[in-house]
Amino acid sequence: MARMKFLCDSERCIECNACVTACKNENEVPWGINRRRVVTLNDGQKGERSISMACMHCEDAPCMAVCPVDCFYKTDEGVVLHSKDLCIGCGYCFYACPFGAPQYPQVGNFGSRGKMDKCTFCAGGPEADNSKEEYAKYGANRLAEGKLPLCAEMCSTKALLAGDGDVIAQIYKERVSRRGYGSGAWGWATAYKGSAA
Repeated sequence: MARMKFLCDSERCIECNACVTACKNENEVPWGINRRRVVTLNDGQKGERSISMACMHCEDAPCMAVCPVDCFYKTDEGVVLHSKDLCIGCGYCFYACPFGAPQYPQVGNFGSRGKMDKCTFCAGGPEADNSKEEYAKYGANRLAEGKLPLCAEMCSTKALLAGDGDVIAQIYKERVSRRGYGSGAWGWATAYKGSAA
């Protein structure tokens, strides 16, 4: 079975935010939550790069390791999902994640947290596939329909890639070979230890 992964090629990202908009629209993400965001490194300086960031669905996910109620689980395809019914909003996952993926809506005037939300790789949650309950809590389950995450499909420059990790790695290697250089696949070594991109 394929091991699903994300890769952002910073040489191609043009900071258009199509990935952010696609995610928010497809999953009806609540106001104040961004499952995906575009970040610019070294803004206005030599070596400036933009990258699309979200949950990378790590092989050895630190969020899973620190959750006191074990609300995280991993699918057969390696997608890291969570149960909002089990989440207590403690925030441990937020501090453990090297990508800042877990997001919390502000549910009160004094900063109390609600249930954690994050990128699901468009794979839904623990409820029945493509049920109303699953969509209401987690958004679209495109993987169950045989589709890839909409953020990657909407990327006009194909900077953001999603899918089988071996295929993604091969695409990136071919790009680097054609260009003659590569700035590195952002986040790849952190999320997928021992994997080459």
